[in-house]
Amino acid sequence: MSRAQLLERITDQSNRANPYPLYEELRETPATLQDNGSYLVGRYYDVAALLHDPRISSDLHNRRAGMPGADRADNGGPAFIRMDPPEHDRLRRLTTRQFGPPHMPGRVDSMRGELADLVSALVDNLAGKDRIDLVDDFAYPFPVSVICRLLGVPREEEPRFHVWADALVASIEPTRDSDSDSKMKAAQQAQLEMGTFMAGLIEERRGNPGDDMLSGLAADHHEGGLDTLELVTNSIMLFIAGHETTVNLITNGMLTLLRNPDELERLKRHPELMPLAVEELLRFEPPVHLIPQRTPIVDIEIGGVTVPKGSPIVLALASANRDPDRFTDPDRFIPDRADNQHLGLGSGIHSCFGAPLARLEGQMALNELIRRLPNPRLVKDPPPYRPNPVLRGPRHLMVDCG
Repeated sequence: MSRAQLLERITDQSNRANPYPLYEELRETPATLQDNGSYLVGRYYDVAALLHDPRISSDLHNRRAGMPGADRADNGGPAFIRMDPPEHDRLRRLTTRQFGPPHMPGRVDSMRGELADLVSALVDNLAGKDRIDLVDDFAYPFPVSVICRLLGVPREEEPRFHVWADALVASIEPTRDSDSDSKMKAAQQAQLEMGTFMAGLIEERRGNPGDDMLSGLAADHHEGGLDTLELVTNSIMLFIAGHETTVNLITNGMLTLLRNPDELERLKRHPELMPLAVEELLRFEPPVHLIPQRTPIVDIEIGGVTVPKGSPIVLALASANRDPDRFTDPDRFIPDRADNQHLGLGSGIHSCFGAPLARLEGQMALNELIRRLPNPRLVKDPPPYRPNPVLRGPRHLMVDCG
């Protein structure tokens, strides 16, 4: 089959359980023109360089128009993940002020106790069950509860956010299929409903602030602060990004450990190795496989291949993370791998905003699960996967215990 159909094959549901042979084929060329007009890139050094290249735009409008300075009107609003400097830098800088150092250095660390309580309670609920679904029973409710509490979303509203998140995530795909239009309409409706809810919550926080991140963002007037549209759009983005990747990190992590029982037992004996193991899981089975939203604003060259200005570029992070030119024995899971500068959380100005929290959630969740689950065994391997090829992870992960 032609390399021009690699993206179509990678995103095909039938290859979701194991796309890695296709990534190996992808790395045979530096940049591969696809039938849909995009260029697919999967070598580590090429992907890493493009993530830091100022000639590569992340702006949704540049993708549509193929050039900078296009019409700024967009139903998606100004989420900084889809913007270039200087707009990106301002929005990310203002948002970071309420999340991490230097202004809120203890925000994540102060949540350790609450995270431990959440993890412990969820595992308590698994006690006595012979069969569990690690996605529905643990990996989803944990990070959703965390991001809702971080932002200040009332706990009783969490189920509504689940429905909205599913609709929004389903529309994030690098290729179109027969369901694309219906997915886009569902996503637009979810964004409208979620935006209306968040706008009301923001106004409430402005009048009655708490100690949550949304209250801090609404009250911060540094550099003029964020207006309501910016607050709504970026809070939605933070909610989606703040739990979807962590769900996959935990689920892919447990799947990998259950497939490698000797390493699971080793980590059970030595929980202090879990920080290194999480980094290896981010490399070996990353929660985000593809970045389908990059566009060169000038003609560029990738390994001798000229990519014309305005051509969509799809970056295969999961392929880069298995590149033998960068990683020794890349297809082997090595929990204490020393040299592990992976791209599992991105790199450059759009590197994962919530990486410190995601790492902490992954470490605490996996340590507690392997410590307390009695003799866990996979029911089905491979498990059923979610349809989305960008945020790749099992939809269910059934495990027998005892």
